[in-house]
Order: sequence, then structure tokens, then C-alpha cells
Amino acid sequence: MSHAPPPAGPSDPALPVRDLAAETGSAPRPARSPAGRGGTALVTGASSGIGAAVARRLAAEGGWRLALNGRDITRLEQVAARTGAAALPADLTRPGAHRRLTDLALDHLGRVDLLVAGAGVGWAGDFAGMPAARIDEIVGVDLLATVHLVRALLPHMVAAGSGRVVLVGSFAGSVGVRGEAVYSAAKAALATFADALRYELRGTGVGVSHVIPGVVDTPFFDRRGTPYARSWPRPVPAERLADAVWSAIVHDRDEVYVPGWLRLPARVRGAAPGLYRRLAGRFG
Repeated sequence: MSHAPPPAGPSDPALPVRDLAAETGSAPRPARSPAGRGGTALVTGASSGIGAAVARRLAAEGGWRLALNGRDITRLEQVAARTGAAALPADLTRPGAHRRLTDLALDHLGRVDLLVAGAGVGWAGDFAGMPAARIDEIVGVDLLATVHLVRALLPHMVAAGSGRVVLVGSFAGSVGVRGEAVYSAAKAALATFADALRYELRGTGVGVSHVIPGVVDTPFFDRRGTPYARSWPRPVPAERLADAVWSAIVHDRDEVYVPGWLRLPARVRGAAPGLYRRLAGRFG
């Protein structure tokens, strides 16, 4: 199946996003379905947790053709079977994996109207005792893999004149969380990436949404090596995050906090960082 030309490789000069269609000579494509009325979607981190919940939500809405990515092949295939999706297992931290996944998704779907980047890993503990391999893994999965995948898919969306990128971040990236220094840093970088990319894409027809969850009831905490032990805030179900992603798609929202009250401490952190640090130091 043919599709738009692939993005520039590592040795090629980067093409300005706004001028990509002109540079490649791509012909205009037919208009895509309006937001919320179906289309094609690639969801990463879809073998469990938030990514799997998003896949189920899109499938339940109807009209979506889905391709799902994750590292756990067995679980990914189970989610794909329940949602009628194509399973495209891959470890996106491997060299060139983002390009291979982009080609596979385009081959299966013909185009990608929506990317939901839900893959993420964490680690909890004092930074001084953090293994170097876990630093590389968190930055690789939570930031670099997503950035590279967006870079590979974005030119196809821009050439088509429509599309949406949904980045699943974390409240830790908005305020910084004790014991999660590298995870907080990676998610903060993802938040800034979302803002900068949104400005760059103005007028292209491609939108960028940043969904910012607090504590979510998924296997994430068990896999990071330290279960969530606080009595408050209480974890929210992954389905609530899927609802937030759906809201971002349908209503063209730039930023969604889950739960919504998390926006308040984030604003206090931005407006009065000294006050926020004192409160955070006292109450955690």
C-alpha cells in the first residue's frame, strides 16, 4: 500500500514542518473524518493500563481502525483481539524502531489520523541510588521514544493537512515529585515538547493535546518496583484517562488534567513557586 514519503532520515536535513508538503510535492489528500467521528489511530503503551483503556474507548466509539503498539506481545495481542485492532509489538527504545512502527502503521491503516503516545515506565527511590540503566530506560521510553515516533509520523499528518497527537504526561512533570526525579524530568520535558510543537504546528491542521494524569490505578506502580502507598490522592481508574483522551480529541483540547483539581497546584507552582515548595515540603 502506498503512502506519503517517509520523513527525513538521521543524515538528511530536517524539513520545516510548515513547508513539508511543498518540499515533498505531496498531492492533497481527501478530507478526513471530523474529530470524534472515527478515523485511524495508533496507540502506544497499549498492552495494559492507560494505553489499553484508550484502545477500548476508541473501539467502543466505533468508526476507528486501530493499530496498537506495546512491548508485551501476549497482552498486546489480547487487547488487539478485544478491540479489533492490529497488534504491532515493538520496543521503541531500539534504534530505528520508530521508523519501522510508522511504516507498519501506515501499511496497516493507510494513514494515521491520531497518535496516542501512552507508553511509559517509572522508578521510585532516592536519585543517588538509582541504577544508571533505569535512568536510560525512563528517558528512553518516556521521552525519546515518543519524540522520535512523533517526528516519524508528523510529516504524514502535515502533508494531509489534518491529524492529532495526544501525549500522555504526568502531574509529576508539572510539579516534580520526591523520589521520582528522573521520571519527573522526563515528563516535564514532554510537557514542554507539547507546547513548543503546538506553536510550530499552528495553521497546519494538526493538533497537539497533553493529557496530565495524577495517580492512575494501573500496573505502572508495581512495575516500577514500589507500589503506591499513599492514602491520598486516591488512584483514578484508567478508564477515566481514556475519557480525558477522548475529550481532548473531540473538543480539540490542548491540555487536560485528570482529575481536574490537579490544575490548581500546578498553577500555584507556576505563579508562586516558593510558596508551593514550602507547602510540598510540609505536606508532601
